[in-house]
Amino acid sequence: MIKAVLGILFGLAVVVAGIFFCLQLPVFGGKPTGKRLARIQQSPNYRDGKFQNLSATPLLTGQKSALRSTFDFLFHGNTKVRPSKPVPVVKTDLSRLPANRNWYVWLGHSSYMLHIDGKRFLVDPVLVSANPFPFGGKPFPGTDIYRPEDIPEVDYVFISHDHYDHLDHATMQALRQRVGMVITGLGVGAHLERWGFPADKIVELDWNEQVQLAENVMVTALPARHSSGRALVQKADSLGFLPAANSFRDCLYRR
Repeated sequence: MIKAVLGILFGLAVVVAGIFFCLQLPVFGGKPTGKRLARIQQSPNYRDGKFQNLSATPLLTGQKSALRSTFDFLFHGNTKVRPSKPVPVVKTDLSRLPANRNWYVWLGHSSYMLHIDGKRFLVDPVLVSANPFPFGGKPFPGTDIYRPEDIPEVDYVFISHDHYDHLDHATMQALRQRVGMVITGLGVGAHLERWGFPADKIVELDWNEQVQLAENVMVTALPARHSSGRALVQKADSLGFLPAANSFRDCLYRR
């Protein structure tokens, strides 16, 4: 009996240790410290150790716990969510698009690229994987034709929030040398710094904050009602936002 109990305890210890070391992988990002953490703690939208939605938002679905909601999503979700056939697409050579015209290219899911008033904008680029593990998170056929190597140099990258299907570690690392500036919500900059982005290339905004990026580019971070977090169990430890900018001709863009 004692050997059996010891064996079970050893097994549990191995599992716990495995999870701990797994969470140290770069794909899970980093925790804000120093000035980044101080800004979060001073935000009027941050209370009780996490960011708060502006209106009451029960956790994911009703009163279910995060674990229960995740289990139901994975094993009891809606089965009618897949296209009956591949989405028809045409792959565009992004580097050959005209520099004297405004254009918009959808890259799949919530990823898209725009050229407006002489500036290139990339939004939530997820071009490798929407999952921290090698299984799951696969895009629908027809929405996976672009890869990081297809993206030319861009002036600004917007990251709306830090879920894996909006902030892809592999994509961001591949694009790091081709990105002028990353604009995102509070709490996300720590991920980017851990992945090698210089601090002076990261702009974190609280809700309703503005930043003048160039003479014709001013960005206002607008509130988004959503959850956030990068660990296995989601926490509201980063801020989601919707960017609106005057160079977008006052057009609010949504995910």
